[in-house]
Amino acid sequence: MLKYLPLILFFFLTNISAQEKIGFQFGKSQEDNFLFNDSDYSFEGFSSKVQLFYPIKKLGKWDFNLIVQPQIHIYKHQLLNPSFVKPEDYANYLELRERFTKKKTLSVYAVELGFQLRRAFLKNINFEFTAALGAGYIDVFTERVANGFTFIENLSFGLSYTFKKSELYIGTNFEHISNLDINLPNSGYDLLGWEVSYRFFLNKKGTKI
Repeated sequence: MLKYLPLILFFFLTNISAQEKIGFQFGKSQEDNFLFNDSDYSFEGFSSKVQLFYPIKKLGKWDFNLIVQPQIHIYKHQLLNPSFVKPEDYANYLELRERFTKKKTLSVYAVELGFQLRRAFLKNINFEFTAALGAGYIDVFTERVANGFTFIENLSFGLSYTFKKSELYIGTNFEHISNLDINLPNSGYDLLGWEVSYRFFLNKKGTKI
């Protein structure tokens, strides 16, 4: 699937006439939060996404949209519990414990397809919920996820404010990164964070969406 991502992305990027708007989103997320905190490791970082919005249909008072999201994530990661790397898993476990407990920077490059439900509830203010699934590449091998192909999933919700030809979105998201045991290890990362995006309407005024 990964080898087809450039072709899929090219199709959506060039199909400008079907796009409703384009956005640029930035976010910060970490595993240490009020919902969960894994004492085995630390993991936090920033994400940057380009968002291409395609309206699908109206479901009563809700708008159902597709969002294509090419993205880059930069994370700081460190193993805090050396015993997480077990002798039965690695013959060179002592070497790996020393390697993994050093703080490191890793990157994830991915493309997600997001399915968004959106509803206006006050003048120019909209509630949005998005479930997204993507595939990409992680560039550093750690005790939790092998480098190479990976999946990335996001659940996001928040509010957007519509101006005449643009809008501002602020929300929160839950993010999971793992590779479905295609490669080992695959303990995965679970993150909670915030996100903000600014969007520009392409084919119509923002007050009409």
